[in-house]
Amino acid sequence: MAVKDRDRFSTSTRLKLLGEQTAARVYRSQTKRQARRSRLTGRAALLAMVLCSLIVALAYPMRQYVSQRAQIGELERQREQARQRVEQLRDLKARWQDDAYAKQQIRQRLHYVMPGETGYVVIDPDATKQARAERGAAERPWYTDVWDGVDRSDAADH
Repeated sequence: MAVKDRDRFSTSTRLKLLGEQTAARVYRSQTKRQARRSRLTGRAALLAMVLCSLIVALAYPMRQYVSQRAQIGELERQREQARQRVEQLRDLKARWQDDAYAKQQIRQRLHYVMPGETGYVVIDPDATKQARAERGAAERPWYTDVWDGVDRSDAADH
């Protein structure tokens, strides 16, 4: 036993034991540091902050760009509609330059007839029923009818 005790207290054994204990402490501290250490490093945090600031800085101009593109599309659609309307009006003007078309429209719209012809006006039966319904309004004062006519013509403009 004396050899075992002596071996236990020898310098080489103590140094070996001290080295093993130190290595165990270093290993434990490294694993604890790794466990505590976040995966987000300083560079990654800076990169994330730069990306977020770029996104925030570009959000408003992108929104403006998208809304302006939509507005441009709407204006192009309106321009195309106006161009089509101008073409229709030019065609109508060209038709009115023709005397035959003008005579046809005058006969149709103003109920003109040529000399020697007999003109007939066909009355829609539904229109007579509507006129009889409006006769019930005859008890109202005349100025009420005038204002109703103004309101109806104003509503027709919209």
